[in-house]
Amino acid sequence: MSEHNLIGPFVRRFLLEELIADRNLTPNTQKSYRDTIRLLFGFVAGRHSTDPTRVTVGQVDATLVRSFLAHLEQKRGNSISTRNQRLAALHSLFRFIGRLVPELVDHAAQIQAIPLRRTTTPVMPHLDKHEMDALLAVPDRRRPQGCRDYALLLFLYNTGARATEAAELTVADLSLGTSPAARFHGKGRKVRTCPLWARTAKILHEMLAVRLEGPSVARVFLNVRKQPITRHGVHALIARTVAKAAEDVPSLRDNRVSPHTIRHTTAVHLLRAGVDINTIRAWLGHVSLETTNRYAEIDLEMKALALETCAVSGPDSTPRPSPNWRADSELMSFLASL
Repeated sequence: MSEHNLIGPFVRRFLLEELIADRNLTPNTQKSYRDTIRLLFGFVAGRHSTDPTRVTVGQVDATLVRSFLAHLEQKRGNSISTRNQRLAALHSLFRFIGRLVPELVDHAAQIQAIPLRRTTTPVMPHLDKHEMDALLAVPDRRRPQGCRDYALLLFLYNTGARATEAAELTVADLSLGTSPAARFHGKGRKVRTCPLWARTAKILHEMLAVRLEGPSVARVFLNVRKQPITRHGVHALIARTVAKAAEDVPSLRDNRVSPHTIRHTTAVHLLRAGVDINTIRAWLGHVSLETTNRYAEIDLEMKALALETCAVSGPDSTPRPSPNWRADSELMSFLASL
């Protein structure tokens, strides 16, 4: 393969031009693509005894990519979803290469034709109300650190925020006035606003009372060293809190609780409270409604209630009175106004 078909220059342009300048992907997505290419280079170098800087486009063919994917699963223990994520990054890389060099379109198409593997939809773990209450009861609010822990836990439960979103929240992102809300910069650089409970706003205001006059770009949640908490710090806080709460609530011992578990909990509890599924989608910042619909699938309590309303009456059952729709004057007025 000639010098100009070394894959290195393509990779550099892909990471700097395609991902950053053209598509403006988030730093986390950029790192994921970079890590995939780094793993691929290591695999190719080992197989061909070639320095990564000398790897050519021709060496990375469909057969090698399939072997690389098998290596990820069998040697590195990656899940199918991780394998698919790596393959999607390679699809994107070779789509970019095919656009730049027409002579490589067929080569790129063979790699793009490698399909993603089907995977089972993972269960969305969530907490029951008494379990969430147990977590909120753990922090010692007589101490400043306990106040911070309680505020962060309550904020996660109120908003369903991701760990990174909570860690990166700034004072300017909060509105704690008559209509309290928080603004998030979520996945794909999408901005959304989430309402805050009056209690959440009060707790945040008390925690930030001495800092509200400071710079608006200051982070809301700090660690014990008064530095911005990281997403790893959020995970660690929840792990400590769950371990303590499990002493009184044994069901927590068998649950692997993470910030995303609390996010799922928020969604399920909103659903049980009768909040519209589209509202929950906007609340959590989901791109696809299909993602949000999965919460309805896991809510056995709602399924049981639905089943009860459809139950067949037996000879010994008490007839259920039919609802008197005319008695609901507000509903009838609303329908009449349409």
